Amino acid sequence: MSISRMLLARMFLTGAILTEVAGTSSMTLIADNGAGWLNYLPMWALIALSYLMLAKAAKTISIGIAFALWEGLGIALITLVSVLFLEYRISTQELIGLALAIVGIVMVTLGESHDEPTSAPAPRQIGEAPCTR
Repeated sequence: MSISRMLLARMFLTGAILTEVAGTSSMTLIADNGAGWLNYLPMWALIALSYLMLAKAAKTISIGIAFALWEGLGIALITLVSVLFLEYRISTQELIGLALAIVGIVMVTLGESHDEPTSAPAPRQIGEAPCTR
């Protein structure tokens, strides 16, 4: 069974979003004890893995679309994790902002085209002077 490039790119993007949410959410769980910077290693590893998967996704998905989805859905999911598990209270203004962000992400994603790239123009011949008028 062959996986299409777009499906693989979407899987990488989903993985990038989930690891970014896990890494960012783990910041509140980092113990404030004598271990120092070692407590931050899991967070750094998850966020580094997120960037690696985002880069893999961006080879097929437009970087603007991939980053918009990664950032926007990441913020929405981090807020959801905060509300459900970290006892964060979301204000009406924050809720409206998140709703607008999600609507924007949906609109950008729906506007994405998957056309084949156009061919590059033929190179000019050596000695051919460019038109200056």
